[in-house]
Amino acid sequence: MTAWMQGWVGEGWGYFLATLTFILLIALPLMLAVAMIIYADRKIWAAIALRRGPNVVGPFGLLQSFADGLKVFLKETIIPTSANPGLFIIAPIITFTVALVAWAVIPFAQGWVLADINVGLLYLLAVSSLGVYGIIIAGWSSNSKYPFYSALRAAAQMVSYEVSIGFVLIPVVLWAGSFNLSAIVEAQRGHIFGLVSGFGFNPLLFPLAVIFLISAMAETARAPFDLTEAESELVAGYQTEYSSMSFALFWLGEYGNVLLMCGMNAVLFWGGWLPPVDWAPLYWIPGIFWFFAKVLFFFFVFSWVKATVPRYRYDQLMRLGWKIFLPISLIWVFLVSGYLMLLRGGMLPW
Repeated sequence: MTAWMQGWVGEGWGYFLATLTFILLIALPLMLAVAMIIYADRKIWAAIALRRGPNVVGPFGLLQSFADGLKVFLKETIIPTSANPGLFIIAPIITFTVALVAWAVIPFAQGWVLADINVGLLYLLAVSSLGVYGIIIAGWSSNSKYPFYSALRAAAQMVSYEVSIGFVLIPVVLWAGSFNLSAIVEAQRGHIFGLVSGFGFNPLLFPLAVIFLISAMAETARAPFDLTEAESELVAGYQTEYSSMSFALFWLGEYGNVLLMCGMNAVLFWGGWLPPVDWAPLYWIPGIFWFFAKVLFFFFVFSWVKATVPRYRYDQLMRLGWKIFLPISLIWVFLVSGYLMLLRGGMLPW
């Protein structure tokens, strides 16, 4: 082997190991975060319902999620006789994997991103829309009526709210002038009067931030839009026939997607790693803390809504997506694009 080839192989292995290290630095803390936010979710529900929540396993019940994980790990994996075994097993793996790979383009702080690609937002849209395939495959491969109904609901729900989310993100891209998520965050620095950072503080973009937040709940099938696993109608929906770790992978994937949507809310509308006010002393706090504070705030909103808002009927879910969010987001695309054309053409006095 020539010296040039040895150098190339050495650089290749170095790049591979560095990438693997970055992946583990994202994936392992994310798994720990999922376990802890399940605990936080249950504590928030309990507080709103004037209950105590998990409080026995570990100090303050902090180890409850790990005890639940150990319990499902020790249970037997049961595959129904009439199910399609291959698809039945691969469905939760798809849901879990898709929830992880989306984090590759999320910037945690300035320069803290695994893949800072120019089409990061398109990558996120593509990956987040794949998660529903795990649900559809699980529902169909179970060869059971309730999971199959859940799969049909999931397909319709995904199509309905993906369209609205797509139109909501167009004004953000137009204003930032880039699909790169780091560039979108930087475009929000001092966005309002050179002082406040975040597109969500812009009166013209705030309605879109609200639509995106609600659509994110529907996209992740969180209450009040959890029609894919409505226990009063479909037992447990697409995961009715699942047990052991295959059931746990669905839970991990669901909460991973919830965290992802909270991160997208923070990055796209609320300044990502930037402090809310563009004031020098606030930058002494590392950007990653601002990012995680915003993610935790939106997760609290998700839990708050789940604990207080009753579940929609399916016709209400469809009407909200097609008759309310879609027309509003489409009109807002014209409003924002028209405003930006006039502003950048020097036709507005401000």
